[in-house]
Amino acid sequence: MISRRNIRVKVMQTLYTMMTMENTVKPGEPQKILQQHFDQTRSLLVYFIYFLTEVAGYAIKDAKHRTSKHLPSYDDLHVNTKISDNELIRKLLADKSLNEQFTLEKPLLICDKELVRKIYHELTETSEYKTYIITPERDKNSEKKIIEFIINDKFLSNDQFIAHMEDNFSNWDDDGELVVQLIIAYLQRPGTFNFKQMVTPDKEVFAKELLKAVAEKNEYLQGLIIPKLKNWDPERIALLDMILMKMGVAEFLYFETIPPKVTINEYIDLAKEYSTAQSGQFVNGILDNIHKELVQQGKMHKVEYKKV
Repeated sequence: MISRRNIRVKVMQTLYTMMTMENTVKPGEPQKILQQHFDQTRSLLVYFIYFLTEVAGYAIKDAKHRTSKHLPSYDDLHVNTKISDNELIRKLLADKSLNEQFTLEKPLLICDKELVRKIYHELTETSEYKTYIITPERDKNSEKKIIEFIINDKFLSNDQFIAHMEDNFSNWDDDGELVVQLIIAYLQRPGTFNFKQMVTPDKEVFAKELLKAVAEKNEYLQGLIIPKLKNWDPERIALLDMILMKMGVAEFLYFETIPPKVTINEYIDLAKEYSTAQSGQFVNGILDNIHKELVQQGKMHKVEYKKV
């Protein structure tokens, strides 16, 4: 479920935490920190889905509220609640794995009910929603289309929703795009996700081995990087840049299935996004030089992680 790019981000964040900790890192602690990052992604995903079901389900609450008025109008007595019984929403709410996470994560405790109400009412004023509810039949395309409309136009284009997510999830900026992609994929096949396993076994191995390689071979990796810095003072290089370069060199040396070009491009992008304005070009130059040197010295064997 989680992509290799996001895995690299979480390993980067774990290494940064380790290198900025005041106390000595205890055995097993890096792995726990890494797992916490994966757990945060799951929590964000589960809450996003929960909020979606709450907005759709608010049609029932709105109908009950309007019919309970002292003098309800005709419109009050005939609120269309089609969205609450949307085929995809029903499948989401019937998903055992998802419901188990609702019980564990308790998204209800942080759900902004007023924001749910506001988004629902804004939704009912749109032409897309009005077209949806006046269509008597339910076809898979229209059921899916209205849900995607809610996600893209009522959630992701809503400053209040984004602020709400940022306030409750520190990983929103890192994982928001991934979570939306996961939800769209989930809507294609509701009930097929294993929310307990956010990382496939092969990617979990990649994450743990990358973290292990950089943590255990820190001095060796740094020894390959420092000679390439020329007039740069290693102490003045952004910590994230150094971490990203170490990760890149570790992939050169210990991950036989990852092409060097893929590694370099990945860490250029991460440097641009997470570090300074000049970091992308800087990381590119250093990794490219180290790659060429490793090839010339016959050290680019692309073997699995082992002691050097």
